[in-house]
Amino acid sequence: MIADGIAQCGRCARSRPALDACHAAVTYGYPWSGLVARFKFSGEAGWAHTLADLRARDPAVQQELRAARWVVPMPLSRQRLAQRGFNQALELARRLAPANTDARMALRVRDTASQADLDHDARQANVRRAFAIEPARVADVRGQPVVLVDDVMTTGASLGALAQVFRDAGAASVAAIVFARTEDA
Repeated sequence: MIADGIAQCGRCARSRPALDACHAAVTYGYPWSGLVARFKFSGEAGWAHTLADLRARDPAVQQELRAARWVVPMPLSRQRLAQRGFNQALELARRLAPANTDARMALRVRDTASQADLDHDARQANVRRAFAIEPARVADVRGQPVVLVDDVMTTGASLGALAQVFRDAGAASVAAIVFARTEDA
């Protein structure tokens, strides 16, 4: 967390992040961490409606969604999708912006280890070159505002890596909407 009146943290001042903004509803801790775990790992996809509704009430989120040409969920690997039975980020995105959500624009081109037990630097390395834009869709991104959606932002490694792919393709802006965010993200 940064103090009121400060526009960016020291890490962001040293190296501009790929994300222009990240909007989170809650800090990832009790009781929210348990709720997110149920949503994500216990097959309780129905929580997407409630979590997305909490996000959609935020005026800043409403503004990002109105401005976005594309709303893109964090892609899962085939293995994780098979384990969970659904992509939690896609479920959130569909409820936030059904008309602009595109689940096929971003690809996970390399499976990665779980980020949960990795430190900041290891997370960055783990997701490096893990994402791409569907090759036939790259031109659709150029000059357009993009919003990425995920359930939780911890260090920001995954969202940052995905955002960089959109930056490199010429997106006009890249923001993220998450339900929860750790305090050190």
